[in-house]
Amino acid sequence: MRRSKFILLPVLTLLYIGAATTSCEGGIERYNIDAPDNIQQIADSIAEEKAKIDTGDTVYVTIANSIVGAEDCSTPWNEATSQWFTVPANRLLHIDFINHGSEANNWNNWNLRMADATENKVELFVIRSDAYGWGNVDFALSAMEHNYADLAAKAGIEDIWEYFRSVMDGARVAMEIDHSKTGNVYVTATMYAQNGDILVEKYHQPVSATEDILATLVCDGSWFDIKNAYTVTSKVQALEDFDAVSIAVTGMPQSLEIGQTDFWGKAVATVTFADGSQAVADTADITFSVIPDLNTLGEKTVVLSYSKTKLGNAGATVIGYYKVSVVNNVVSIEVTKMPTLSTYYIFDQLEGTKLRFDTCGIVVTATYADNSTGVISNEALIFDSIPAVVGTPDVKITYVGSTSESSTTCKVNVVKGISEVGKADYSNGWWTTFTRDTALKAGDSVVYKAMLYSKSAENFHSPCVILRNAALAEYAVFRMDHFGWGTSWTDAVVKTSNWNWDFFKPNLTYSLVTITVKNNGDGTANVKYDVVYPNGENHFQYYTNIAVDSADLQTAIVLESSYLVFFE
Repeated sequence: MRRSKFILLPVLTLLYIGAATTSCEGGIERYNIDAPDNIQQIADSIAEEKAKIDTGDTVYVTIANSIVGAEDCSTPWNEATSQWFTVPANRLLHIDFINHGSEANNWNNWNLRMADATENKVELFVIRSDAYGWGNVDFALSAMEHNYADLAAKAGIEDIWEYFRSVMDGARVAMEIDHSKTGNVYVTATMYAQNGDILVEKYHQPVSATEDILATLVCDGSWFDIKNAYTVTSKVQALEDFDAVSIAVTGMPQSLEIGQTDFWGKAVATVTFADGSQAVADTADITFSVIPDLNTLGEKTVVLSYSKTKLGNAGATVIGYYKVSVVNNVVSIEVTKMPTLSTYYIFDQLEGTKLRFDTCGIVVTATYADNSTGVISNEALIFDSIPAVVGTPDVKITYVGSTSESSTTCKVNVVKGISEVGKADYSNGWWTTFTRDTALKAGDSVVYKAMLYSKSAENFHSPCVILRNAALAEYAVFRMDHFGWGTSWTDAVVKTSNWNWDFFKPNLTYSLVTITVKNNGDGTANVKYDVVYPNGENHFQYYTNIAVDSADLQTAIVLESSYLVFFE
């Protein structure tokens, strides 16, 4: 903060005037006085107090410690943080600082933690300068924006993170944290690199519209030189509104018996707005303009409309429709195609519990009162849970008709694995649950085969492979989701995969994961994940040319918010 320089001059001027007096002879005599040794400290203190005064809309914040973290970038994650900055509702906090990073990894730069203002400072979210983060139930990486790829392409660098690491050390950061009264916080970090490039990262998330929130900068192999901080009135006084442009329905009944009246069932209506965003419509806001005749057989059309804007105001009307078949009463049901997943693996933590029956691939066919048959959608059926007891239990499947119930069973296998790692309730935090280390001689491989259970909230709720030496010094960590870090996580590592990221998280639980780690014996190692989703899809993640000491290599698996049952 530069304000102290403007305060210091008048103080020194007063001292100079006080040092000159008139002598008895009428001339000017100059002499020294004993100025306090801490004159600079006094001047700076005056300046700081002055800075805290509300000068119009701007309220300056005193910086408790301008240097945060060790200046050799040796501070590990979360061991050095700035002061907590308060961001009141309807105020924007601005922080100016110089970022210094080790350039070893993307995340060895600034990190921002936001929390509520309660005594426990409950974390709202953390965002990293490399466009990554985590947080509470409102956190969404999809709300993150950045221009790094465009700048890397302009610089002729194919790997955007190679570009990012090369320009972040010494970058001046102007960070705005706008706590809008609309109930959202908007973070914009503008980074002025020393080569003239301007990097921008943005993130927003719902927060309390009335209570204060807190912000702090977190070191991770990095350090910061904070120059100043102040608050001004929020820039976001109202959210821009958008009309709905379409509505689509999923999960509706495919068929109904004569006499059944619930043509909506568990359906979900998704509205798309003019800005491209989507939201699930409240059924109370849906109008059914055409209700089908459910007392006659045949295919019927349901027509619905929605007339609200993104912010819930009255707006343009959009029309949607779907079809449903009215059929005779169901007499019986049977499984005519087994589910894709028929074997479930359990271990000690799961024994005696209940497992969710996975319906992927199953086909249940109904016989109607007129002896005709037809497939019943899974949404119209009730599937019991699987008792987690070793054996071949029958899972009950029920259809509730208009006049009676019909049921059948599906047999599955429940097999006890050979070991487990993680927590079956997904309570294991990062770096808390590991397999034992397995040493790998040159030319040797180790293969792990397991069923994965996952919280499925993030891609990294899945296995990670650690490569390290006997002294536990890491070469690198290789995640299942095409990511990693460490001294051996370099551009030389070849990373290939065929993930469909839209289906990665939803299909983690019950995936069969085969992990192969090989010591090539030539100073490199390979890590491969072969994954079979519960729907039968096959995917892989492969890392090759990993630099290691082939004479001193061992491996282990670590999990976060997930659990593995090994069966081989």
